[in-house]
Amino acid sequence: QVQLVESGGGLVQAGGSLRLSCAASGRTFSNYAMGWFRQAPGKEREFVADISWRSGSTYYTDSVKGRFTISRDNAKNTVYLQMNSLKPEDTAVYYCAAERNVMGRLSRNPSGVGYWGQGTQVTVSP
Repeated sequence: QVQLVESGGGLVQAGGSLRLSCAASGRTFSNYAMGWFRQAPGKEREFVADISWRSGSTYYTDSVKGRFTISRDNAKNTVYLQMNSLKPEDTAVYYCAAERNVMGRLSRNPSGVGYWGQGTQVTVSP
C-alpha cells in the first residue's frame, strides 16, 4: 500500500516562499508519476505539477510556471514542491499525489489519481 506524507505548509506573505515535501513509502516507484494538486475553499481540486519518477521530466499548470519547481530525491523517496513568489490566489490545501503510470504523468482528473496524501494547508496573506 502506497503511503504519502506531506509536510511544509504554513502561512506566508505574498511574495514569500515555501517548500512542501512528500515522503512516499510502500512501493518501488520507478514506474510512478508523482506530483501535487491543490484545492481552494469552494473550488475543485486542481492539478499543479507532476514529475516522472523514472525520467525526472516535469510538467506544470500555467498559473505556477516560473514560480514553482517540482523535484525528487530518489534515495529518500521524497518529492518536493518549491514555491516562490507566492500569491494570495495560491492559498489552498496542497495534496501529494501518486499514480502508477509508465508515461510518468499524473491524471489531470483527480478521480484518476491512485494515491493521495492527507493534505497540507498553504495560506498566502496579501
